[in-house]
Amino acid sequence: MSSSPTTYEESQPHPPQEIDWHMLDKSKFFCIGTALFSAVSAALYPAVVLKTRQQMSAAEISCRHMSRSIMRYEGLRGFYRGFGTSLMGTIPARALYMSALEVTKSKVASATLRWGFSDASATAIANAAGGVASAMAAQLVWTPVDVVSQRLMVQGVCYRNGFDAFRKIMGVDGPRGFYRGFGVSIVTYAPSNAVWWASYSMVQKLIWGTMGSKNEGLSLGRDSRMVMGVQGLSAVMASGVCALVTMPLDTIKTRLQVLEADEVRVVEVVRDLVREGGLLACYRGLGPRCVSMSMSAAAMITTYEFLKRVSAKNADRLALYSF
Repeated sequence: MSSSPTTYEESQPHPPQEIDWHMLDKSKFFCIGTALFSAVSAALYPAVVLKTRQQMSAAEISCRHMSRSIMRYEGLRGFYRGFGTSLMGTIPARALYMSALEVTKSKVASATLRWGFSDASATAIANAAGGVASAMAAQLVWTPVDVVSQRLMVQGVCYRNGFDAFRKIMGVDGPRGFYRGFGVSIVTYAPSNAVWWASYSMVQKLIWGTMGSKNEGLSLGRDSRMVMGVQGLSAVMASGVCALVTMPLDTIKTRLQVLEADEVRVVEVVRDLVREGGLLACYRGLGPRCVSMSMSAAAMITTYEFLKRVSAKNADRLALYSF
């Protein structure tokens, strides 16, 4: 039996079909997601350690010199100080993040379409709203985890482990000590998440448009690598902008979370940074942060999109591509 010839339109690259929250098997989504994102976090954690130590340094230190110093005096374990604490907090934080993101995106997209917005505008607005909601929800867990893990990264010799750091912070500062920098975190991450997710969706559409996409469906198999490449590139481009814009706030947040109780005023932190190196002092660790955010975003988004596909209900009825 001869097959029908492939038309020009069918041969063109197609964007993936969006998988909404109601299409997902929630138990599979969270169980598989925990394992996948834990692995990604472990791979990217050393860059976070480098970024944090550069931000806390009173002088400019290159990534190469910092890496050599950590390896020489602490060994490989130095790149994973606080990882256990970070991982324990990342699991519930990631669950909150994904839930808030998907629920908000789904509801806002439906509402904006009813209000007469175009598909492209509705997608961008929904992604931006999802980014804000997910960042705010996740920071309820991530901020305390950041405080403890960053103390371990920078002041590891002062604590035996994460539980010891938790006990000492609680003893000195009480519960408020775990939410140092919470306001700055919200100011940093809520807008940056909105910009990132909106940019990610728009860059994807732009790339697919330049590649000649004309359909909303996705051809099976042949486009899987192409789709992953587009998703990864879109994530990297969105991350570069966010890293540059939010770096000063991230540096201030990190110092607020690591310094002792009598040094936690925002004005004093900013004054010390300016005294140490002017505005450029706020950008210490920009290299590792750009690398970390770009690699993290590319890895996270491809993992996340893969997770949504494997967690979809009635996956055989969806136009999903196979690996």
